Amino acid sequence: MVEFRIEGDDCPLADASSVTATPIEAAPPLLRADRNVLLRFSAQASDDLRDYLDEDDRIRYLYQSVTEGRYNYRCLSLQQCVVHKLISAGFMVESLTYRDGNAILTGAVVGHEILQTVMETAGETVGVKLQRVYALRATEDASIAQQWDLTPAQEESLRYAVEMGYFVVPRQTTASEVAAELGISKSAFLERLHRAQHSLFTQLFGGVGDGPPGDGRD
Repeated sequence: MVEFRIEGDDCPLADASSVTATPIEAAPPLLRADRNVLLRFSAQASDDLRDYLDEDDRIRYLYQSVTEGRYNYRCLSLQQCVVHKLISAGFMVESLTYRDGNAILTGAVVGHEILQTVMETAGETVGVKLQRVYALRATEDASIAQQWDLTPAQEESLRYAVEMGYFVVPRQTTASEVAAELGISKSAFLERLHRAQHSLFTQLFGGVGDGPPGDGRD
């Protein structure tokens, strides 16, 4: 797990949290094929926040609903933010909070190579400061699997593949060897792996799936 603080990012939600003094809890932003960004976020009931977003020329199709005193929003943003650079480097967002114009970003990084890439990207990006790095605990691991819509079999296959060096360049193990450790066939392992990657990448990059969630999956 890695936690970053992002300062000076002039994305719409950072600006809105600063101008209206409203903390904003956001889901991972999704970059669409048309390069617009789907934003999903919530905040305490605030007409100031809604009005500010309505007047922001970077925001399109703002939708608002109310649940237990909180406003939930969905909209498109014409402007990408710093978070996308980290996501593109392999960072998997778990939580994102905007407060007073800054953002606290927490998420998972799988594997040392991806961690190195994420850290290098952060170091090259103005305003990104590392807060802490810590090992993923078992309870957090379960929440990550649920958040990214992975089945237990897919999560297990990814974990074994990472631990055995399947994603390392050059590769340290083969699909057959990982499958043997899992006690399944090579084809079953590759199918689980591809479905897990499809689920992750679709959520990261906003792609279109080839079937409803859970359709024919392990």
